[in-house]
Amino acid sequence: MLQDLLGNLWRPLGNTRSWVANSFASMLLVAAWGWFLYQGVIDPLGGINTLWPLFGLANQLLSVIALCLGTTLLIKMGKARYLFITIVPLLFMAVVTFSAGYMKIFSPDPNLGLLAGAQSAIQKSVQATDPSAAAVLARQATMYQVDVFVAASFLLLVLLIVIGSAVEWYRLLAGRKRVELHESKFVPLAEVAAS
Repeated sequence: MLQDLLGNLWRPLGNTRSWVANSFASMLLVAAWGWFLYQGVIDPLGGINTLWPLFGLANQLLSVIALCLGTTLLIKMGKARYLFITIVPLLFMAVVTFSAGYMKIFSPDPNLGLLAGAQSAIQKSVQATDPSAAAVLARQATMYQVDVFVAASFLLLVLLIVIGSAVEWYRLLAGRKRVELHESKFVPLAEVAAS
């Protein structure tokens, strides 16, 4: 996904067969993940308290993605009469998880909302008389802001997947797109390495 995005900025970076482009994208992801983990280590709350809500959100969003895939497979298999098996849990998970994500980001309660928590930490750091306490509060505010970015990114990406899936379902069910359900052609590893 990162290489596809980078390929829009400069075409050679989107080439998935390029060792240089692959290494560059891998380096960026590893650096971002390392920075994220480092922020968790220096977090005054111990890291896990700040990062834990993201794990719960990400886990539930993964279930939404899996249910989108299951629904698509049911349609492509010609089993549309069984769609309720995946659509009902998908709707439930999407509504609950997106509502929880919205509340986690935008709640005015600093103990719940990430933006409110960041704002509260910033205000406390400005009012702090001890420079070390002010620095700790500033780091805490930074972690809240990182969490806002990550949570919003997760929610946006999964929303795009749900919308894309719904468009695909409509096309398939309305007969506007030919249903193709097959495994991809087997490609031996030696052929991939040679090309």
